Amino acid sequence: MEGNSPRLCNEIVLMLEVRMEDKRIMEIFEGYFEKYKKTEGDRTSWSAYWTVYAQGHSFEVNLTKCPRGTRFKVFSDKKKIGEIEGWPAFLGSLEVLERDHPAFVRGDFFTQMEEML
Repeated sequence: MEGNSPRLCNEIVLMLEVRMEDKRIMEIFEGYFEKYKKTEGDRTSWSAYWTVYAQGHSFEVNLTKCPRGTRFKVFSDKKKIGEIEGWPAFLGSLEVLERDHPAFVRGDFFTQMEEML
């Protein structure tokens, strides 16, 4: 990276760290899904969910794989707040989810999930 500014080099390193973090999140959630998935009736749809509780609040993500693709149903305090289609959109939404929902702390959420593998 000779000739590049230190700022550019730092941005590249940060982008690589984010990609590695995203990859790790996917590995954890996919591993959890494979271990705990349940069918939603006709064996064409499978899902697994993870819930955390903090400060009197709950936060849940339900990963569903079905003929329509991979979907994430997100709940805060047992109320559905959204449905996200696909890994790129889900990973891209984590910062907003973390900002808007105090019970969701990305590091804690996926670390706790990983402990169940």
